[in-house]
Amino acid sequence: MTPGPDRLPAPSVDQMTEGQRQAFDEISSGPRGALIGPFAPLIQSPELMTRVQRTGEFLRFHSSLEPRLFEMSILLVARRWDQQFEWSFHQPLALAAGLSEEIVESIGAGVRPRTMDAQETLVWDVVSELELTKAITDDTFARAGELIGHVELVELVASLGYYTLLAMVMNVAQTPAPAEPALPKLGKDAT
Repeated sequence: MTPGPDRLPAPSVDQMTEGQRQAFDEISSGPRGALIGPFAPLIQSPELMTRVQRTGEFLRFHSSLEPRLFEMSILLVARRWDQQFEWSFHQPLALAAGLSEEIVESIGAGVRPRTMDAQETLVWDVVSELELTKAITDDTFARAGELIGHVELVELVASLGYYTLLAMVMNVAQTPAPAEPALPKLGKDAT
């Protein structure tokens, strides 16, 4: 996917409506500290942005899911949606959280990593099964209960939905992203 010009840039602070300014102030004073990435187009609907970013704040900063697995799930979503911003923002976080370079490179290449532990395999399987069948098998559900717990499974699935929402918004808005680290191009987009 070749990004074009930013379709929905955030308005300058002096051009914001009262609702946009409140949403801007809330996100800027929270753990993110700035209006970046998906929140630039989302501020077009400030109430939606506020509700979405609060969900994301919980998932990113307060989830029970281990950070390494959480970041892996985001990279899988970024790969699925060819989302450069999510990839460039979360790839370094995934490595810092302990996800191996081999796993990160495999996800970027769109192939199943060869060296995953049981929890990483579970995350891969949950994401793959949801993408292919819109559900997970009884076996995968049972493994999730044993390996990460049901609270963590729910938060994993919620994070997949949340980051898919952000990816779709940014893809529609053509939100600019840092060029590095680059998400590898696949298939017909690879040159």
